Amino acid sequence: MILKEDFERTTRGSNDLEERIERLEKQKKLLKFHCKKAGARIKDLEKDNWSLAKEVDRLNDYVQILELEKRK
Repeated sequence: MILKEDFERTTRGSNDLEERIERLEKQKKLLKFHCKKAGARIKDLEKDNWSLAKEVDRLNDYVQILELEKRK
């Protein structure tokens, strides 16, 4: 026969350490996944930024050439 006290003692509550550890491990996995995803996105954006900076430099050079030709 199971007593009420025995049942309450074996029932996991929201403050149960094992349950809390499981939740934290799941959260850790989720955060790790999103950090990797964000890291990949950052690398993509850095490549785009570098490409755009090169394009701006090229266009600035072109504008300078046009201004020189205009003065002639």
